[in-house]
Amino acid sequence: MFLFISPTISLHLLSSSHRVRPFSPLHLPCIASGYPNPTIRWLKDGRPLPADSRWTRRITGLTISDLRPEDSGNYICEVTNSFGSKEVTGHLNVIEPLRVTLSPKNLKTGISSTVILSCAVQGSPHFTVSWYRNTEPVIPDQHFSIQGAHNETLFISAAQKRHSGAYQCFATRKGQTAQDFSIILLEDGTPRIVASFSERVVVPGEPFYLMCAAKGAPPPTITWTLDDEPVARDLSRVRTSQYTLSDGSTVSHVNISSPQIRDGGVYRCAARNSAGSAEYQARINVRGPPRIRPMKNITAVAGRNTFINCRVIGYPYYSINWYKEGLLLPDNHRQVVFENGTLKLSDVQKVMDEGAYVCSVLIQPQLFITQTVYVTVKVPPLIQPFDFPPTSIGKLMYIACVVSSGDMPIHITWRKDGQEIVPSSGITIDTKEFMSSLQISKVSLKHNGNYTCIASNDAATVSTERQLTVTVPPRFVVQPNNQDGIYGKAGILNCSVDGYPPPKVMWKHAKGTVAGIGNPQQYHPVPLTGRIQIMNNGSLLIRHVLEEDRGFYLCQASNGVGSDISKSMVLTVKIPAMITSHPNTTMAKKGHMKELNCTARGEWPIIIRWERGDTVIDPDRNPRYSITTSPNEKTDEVLSTLKLKPAEREDSVFFSCHAINSYGEGRGLIQLTVQEPPDPPELEVREVKDRSMNLRWTQRFDGNSVITSYDIEYKNKTDTWELKHATRNISPTNNQANIVDLHPDLDPKPDGPPMDVVLQPVTSQSIRVTWKAPRKELQNGVIRGYQIGYRENGPGSNGQYSIVEMKATGDSEVYTLDNLKKFAQYGVVVQAFNRAGTGPSSSEINATTLEDVPSQPPQNIRTISVTSDEAVITWSEPPRLTLHGVLKGYRVVFWAVFPDEEWGEMQNITTINEQVDLKGLEKFTNYSIQVLAYTQAGDGVRSNVLYIQTREDYPGPPAGIKAVPFSASSVVVSWLPPHKPNGIIRKYTIYCSSPGSGQPLPSEYEANPELPLYRITHLNHRQQYLIWAAAVTTAGRGNFSEKVTVEPAAKAPAKILSFGGTVTTPWMKEVRLPCSSVGEPTPTIKWTKDSEDTAIPVSQDGQRLIMTNGTIVLRSVKAEDSGYYTCTATNTLGFDTIIVNLLVQVPPDQPRLTVSTTSTSSITLAWIPGDNGGSSVRGFVLQYSVDNTEEWKDVFISSTERSFKLDNLRCGTWYKVKLAAKNSVGAGRISEIIEAKTHGREPQFNKDQPVFTHINSSHARLNLQGWASGGCPISAVTLEFRPKGTWSWQSVRTNATTDVFLAELREATWYELKMKACNSAGCGNQSSQFATLDYDGSTIPPSKSPLEKNDDVKTLFSIGCPVILVTLGVALLFIIRKKRKEKRLKRLRDAKSLAEMLISKNNRSFDTPVKGPPQGPRLHIDIPRVQLLIEDKEGIKQIGEDKATIPVTDTEFSQTGNPQSFCTGVSVHHQALIQNSGPLIDMSDIRPGTNPVSRKSVKSAHSIRNRYSSQWTLTKCQASTPARTLTSDWRTVGSQHGITVTESDSYSASLSQDTDKGRNSMVSTESASSTYEELARAYEHAKLEEHLQHAKFEITECFISDSSSDQMTTGTNDNGDSMTSMSTPSEPGICRFTASPPKPQDYDRGKNVAVPIPHRAKSDYCNLPLYMKSDPFFRKQSEHHDPCPVVPPREASIRGLAQRAYHTQGRHVTMDSAKHGGGSASSSSSTLPQRTLTMAGSSASLAQSAAAAAAATAAAVGATASSSGGGGAAGASGGTPGGASSSSSKMGGSRDSLLESSSSGLGRLQKQRDGGAGAYSKSYTLV
Repeated sequence: MFLFISPTISLHLLSSSHRVRPFSPLHLPCIASGYPNPTIRWLKDGRPLPADSRWTRRITGLTISDLRPEDSGNYICEVTNSFGSKEVTGHLNVIEPLRVTLSPKNLKTGISSTVILSCAVQGSPHFTVSWYRNTEPVIPDQHFSIQGAHNETLFISAAQKRHSGAYQCFATRKGQTAQDFSIILLEDGTPRIVASFSERVVVPGEPFYLMCAAKGAPPPTITWTLDDEPVARDLSRVRTSQYTLSDGSTVSHVNISSPQIRDGGVYRCAARNSAGSAEYQARINVRGPPRIRPMKNITAVAGRNTFINCRVIGYPYYSINWYKEGLLLPDNHRQVVFENGTLKLSDVQKVMDEGAYVCSVLIQPQLFITQTVYVTVKVPPLIQPFDFPPTSIGKLMYIACVVSSGDMPIHITWRKDGQEIVPSSGITIDTKEFMSSLQISKVSLKHNGNYTCIASNDAATVSTERQLTVTVPPRFVVQPNNQDGIYGKAGILNCSVDGYPPPKVMWKHAKGTVAGIGNPQQYHPVPLTGRIQIMNNGSLLIRHVLEEDRGFYLCQASNGVGSDISKSMVLTVKIPAMITSHPNTTMAKKGHMKELNCTARGEWPIIIRWERGDTVIDPDRNPRYSITTSPNEKTDEVLSTLKLKPAEREDSVFFSCHAINSYGEGRGLIQLTVQEPPDPPELEVREVKDRSMNLRWTQRFDGNSVITSYDIEYKNKTDTWELKHATRNISPTNNQANIVDLHPDLDPKPDGPPMDVVLQPVTSQSIRVTWKAPRKELQNGVIRGYQIGYRENGPGSNGQYSIVEMKATGDSEVYTLDNLKKFAQYGVVVQAFNRAGTGPSSSEINATTLEDVPSQPPQNIRTISVTSDEAVITWSEPPRLTLHGVLKGYRVVFWAVFPDEEWGEMQNITTINEQVDLKGLEKFTNYSIQVLAYTQAGDGVRSNVLYIQTREDYPGPPAGIKAVPFSASSVVVSWLPPHKPNGIIRKYTIYCSSPGSGQPLPSEYEANPELPLYRITHLNHRQQYLIWAAAVTTAGRGNFSEKVTVEPAAKAPAKILSFGGTVTTPWMKEVRLPCSSVGEPTPTIKWTKDSEDTAIPVSQDGQRLIMTNGTIVLRSVKAEDSGYYTCTATNTLGFDTIIVNLLVQVPPDQPRLTVSTTSTSSITLAWIPGDNGGSSVRGFVLQYSVDNTEEWKDVFISSTERSFKLDNLRCGTWYKVKLAAKNSVGAGRISEIIEAKTHGREPQFNKDQPVFTHINSSHARLNLQGWASGGCPISAVTLEFRPKGTWSWQSVRTNATTDVFLAELREATWYELKMKACNSAGCGNQSSQFATLDYDGSTIPPSKSPLEKNDDVKTLFSIGCPVILVTLGVALLFIIRKKRKEKRLKRLRDAKSLAEMLISKNNRSFDTPVKGPPQGPRLHIDIPRVQLLIEDKEGIKQIGEDKATIPVTDTEFSQTGNPQSFCTGVSVHHQALIQNSGPLIDMSDIRPGTNPVSRKSVKSAHSIRNRYSSQWTLTKCQASTPARTLTSDWRTVGSQHGITVTESDSYSASLSQDTDKGRNSMVSTESASSTYEELARAYEHAKLEEHLQHAKFEITECFISDSSSDQMTTGTNDNGDSMTSMSTPSEPGICRFTASPPKPQDYDRGKNVAVPIPHRAKSDYCNLPLYMKSDPFFRKQSEHHDPCPVVPPREASIRGLAQRAYHTQGRHVTMDSAKHGGGSASSSSSTLPQRTLTMAGSSASLAQSAAAAAAATAAAVGATASSSGGGGAAGASGGTPGGASSSSSKMGGSRDSLLESSSSGLGRLQKQRDGGAGAYSKSYTLV
């Protein structure tokens, strides 16, 4: 049994009106009860609440967070259940708090200015404003006036100093008060002199300047006078200037470049502005005969001060005196005579001070000169005080302005409010000799204002101002009239008055009606509440009119002038239509009639309207509804009835009854519930086992009645419903049930979950899930796969599982969940599935992804500079969702940015607080600051760079000071700015002291900070002075410099005023190195530049210029301009020098970029920076693009980073990446472009998966799950199918990855199918055939192909096809090899022509001797992995292997060769990886703007830089071969062996004298990489050497060029293993392998091999490899020799090995057996063959070389190199000490050697014979 209770509200909402402040939470209570549980609906202003997150509906009511003024309104809480409804209404009034802003906040201005203060009030418009000054109310007067609708503006006119203070603006509203204040400081705006000049004596022709600075408001203007005459501007001698500083000071200068006697006198600077003036004067004496300028008569003003200058020029003179009427002045206290001759008269009196004054100057004993000036005294006017009496409109007014004293004539005028008084204003002015009267016949309001009487004469102008105030009694502007008010609405009772002072309005109320009920004389003041207020214009505002507001109202006004005025009116209240009775809820049965009643009242007529929901009911259109209305005139009510015939389900809605009249509308809400039987539930089969199933259902429509029970019926699929089973009367509280005792299916789903589920977080966004298959007895067949469900377990998650599916691979499975949220907890379940379906899931297991770095920086970062060396940084925590872990703390990274744009050391501070104090900072220095948060995973994202500057402080001492004599009475001082200026240097103070003069204090001189020179004059000859200096900033004077001693002298040795030191500049800029000198006689200047151990004079050219003042100008400086420059100043008495170290900064070198790791969407790069170019690296610019495009994207990376992760890349895509460093000069060279590929490949179809899952006669379902994504998501799948034997394809494109249906197929037809699945890495294809079923469901036989129909053709095709393919392959291979050979020969010819062209183009005279470092053109040869075989009729020349750049000048070609020898050569070895000898060419320092030069003073320590070893040879031939030829071959032609290492051919070269030319002339042929097969061939050639049979060949480095991130491949071959046995990468690249000497046991094993003893070869030709013997050149040489004996290669190699050694100092030397004997045998050892340089010679030289080799071998194992023909050496002709007759010899040796040899150069080679020999590991580099 149920008890139904209609709803009730136990706690009412706010009853009527509630006032709250915004931005605070509010809870509106509404607690309801009833059965069934009622539903609560909230309405605002009659409408349902809109969706807003600030409104939260709770069981106890409505909570509004963050209140806003627009939330004000009427709120209705409406509760409803099936048996009724209730509602309660309340009004919410959100009052915005008052906020006051007073502007300007702080004001500093001058006296007599106008000040305007504005008070801005925010909040409710109903407020009052009041003003206070220094806590006292502001009372309007002649200076103060308050204006504005709310008194929000305060005017202060003609402000005086007493008006300074704190002004407050108060806004008040119903108990609320807000205020703001402003500080007004009124200063005397009269100018004042703040800096001036002092009296001095100058010599004619000696320039001087005067400075005068003044302050005032407004900034004053400065004028100059000389002896009361304006200073005449003479552009050739006299210049004046004036400017205003940021602090408002005006500074003016007078510069006189060549003064004359007439330029002496009293200089006066006068500063003037609108507030007044100020003056300063001092005498400047110019040496010369004294005289007095004519003086003009002076007019003085009585009562003021007057100065009379005696205009004396010339110097010296003894004294200046003044006389009046024969009396020596001064003769009273008002007279003062200054030393400079100026007479001051204070408080001038007409009688006593008027007259003639005589200036007398004593120029020699008893010799005077005089001049007379007459002073006339004028008396200014004096106005007697007057005032305006109080008056009112219509009265008469008479005021007199009388001048009581002053010189006549006197002129008197009147002004009103600063303007002239016009005759039409009703004012009459009558002026007489010393009096003026102002008359107003009829005073009116327009006569209010300030009146000024102005009196003036020849002496001065004076004025007096007074205010006239006219009062006006109140009067009505708008009179009250009877009016109607609408109940509940706002009403305004109009009443507006004016008058002066403004009248005060009062409202009164009396009960009664128009008929006279009540006593209208019994008025009572209207209580002013929040509902009733008086408006600013006097009208009465009633916000919500009530019935008790009707009656009489009286508006009364008064202002103390005349009688009060009043006027009455009547307010009638009209009642709007409202609903008085209606049912809240009611019930109806479906199909039955229902009536709804509604009663309304209000002013007639009333109209009733019914609505269903939001739709108006129209019975004419819907006959199911009928409306009847019956008025009741006795009760003023109307009854309306709505009938429903019959009630339907859709009538279970809200019906509303609306009553409408002329004054408003009322509404009654009725909820109608139509009851009917419930709808059937929504059933779901959740779990099926072999003999049971679980059902779950969801109840749908309950028929608006409580569900009592559920019934379940079920049957076998093959049975009829008559054989059904039933379970009845299931409790309505249940929503699931189990059905048991069912018959099992043949293939049930798995009955057990996966076991041993383990979660292992892998990264911050991935979790690895591992598990085992369900128990065997619970699998119910073959497990086909698994479903992994995962969901985030955290706030804000929806709790739904995301499902991924994978195929079963075995008993143990693993799957990685990717793209998860960082540092978030996930719950994971796993389910197995077989053919029948999905089994039960495992228990949920939770795991949290790993922490990651924060993805956002801290917020609200603020920087505050506290002192000159301390700053405070504050911030707030990053958003929680971006931390991705547990916040461990913060790191503040900061670095200084110096004025030269260099960056200081980057520092960081770690803290757990949100504030850090940076102490010990550099003073007055800009700092860049970044803040980051960090977690356990590392540092997060840095914030944007913030900038802060520390404050100024006292400067440090000047970094240097010099004082040198300039003349017999003057010295010149120069100084350097302080190392730490700690601010802006405002000036320098120079101190001069003479220890023997007896003066206790030093003299001080102020110097301009822009000119670090100052000349001190008027010193004594031959007297010593101490000079020192100090810098001055706004903080004050800094420390003193060191003191220097100087002595003025007429003749002085040369001295340099400039300073040496270090000068740093970016390249390509103009640099000036000053060298100012003094001395008598005038010194001569010479500049030199240090070069190694010598100083080279600096010559003037287009780049270098030495100016007349000694300054050297270097234009477009480059790196080679760096160095030490010396300036020397010399005269007959001595010399002086300074040294300047010039450092030229260039862009940074290219970084070495590599790939670290890759993923499906990212590539991580790492790099090693190159040289910074002399300036700190600011950052790196990373550019990347997709491999087949040229659209590069830029990424700027911090200078501290050494790796970077490129995110959001396309899966399975090749990218090109390059990197450049950037410093203050600019961006450097770009690194080599590397290529890398993100993980992933194109999709592939799994062959184990069926293509179709279902086929019938007209449809086929494709199994798209068979596509493996390849690691990249599949973006699209394209299907094409057609009936077999037709041409037209049908296409289907889908994004689905599960199943797709092919529809409308023909029955019993074979189809061809093509599938293409694409992702970002590419597309995969799959082809198939299928047949639809016949109409009866049967299959059709397979179709036969044409080959099956003709077996003979098939057999013939299967046999002939392979034969044809093999034949075509052989032919194609032959053609390709031939083409490659032709292409290679063409490139070799091009390279040779290119080299010859570049060398001949820059050919110089070979006879020109070169001294010092090479200064001529440099040939930059760039040969990456080159093989050039260039043959000519005369011989073979070689240049070597790796990429480098070397300079070769004509110095090396200056030797004279033997006439028989046609070529002279120079061989240069580039720096090797192990050795360091000889003049190296260090390529590590090659940067833009430099030319590499030989370093002939290389330290013994090996360079750290890892460079390849290389060797080049340049040959200079005779006239028959004028061009220089570059040839190269990796072939060593020796007397005992021959090996060949072959590489691909590539050549590039450039010739440059400077960087730009070098860059522009770079020419490159196509670079072709050799294959690893060539590496194998090179190894096989090397195996011909027997001593290498037992050596280790080890790959030490492999650089895969531009194609892969793999950096290193290593391998070892022992005991003759072929290099071809190594794994060969498919990408081209660079590999270096090292051949180490054989172990002793291996060597001994080789020596004991039993072989026939061969005869010694008579010719090197016998030892050439077969491919070289076939060369025409060598065949020609063989004609001179005997046939070669047969020598096994093994024995020949061992013998050859014992004959060779290599010099460790880099010079290849031939040991003379006659001189050395076996002396070197003990120091020699077996070494590997080194690359050698062959220079062709005559046949005679070949024989000599062979003989020398034989002799050396018989004596000992010598350090011998093969000659061009065989085993000879450079000293093959060395039996003769001179060795001059020998031909050009072959040179070889270490790749670090510099080999220089010719017929005349043997002596150089012999100097190196003392070095030992040692083993050396050979490194080859191949591509």
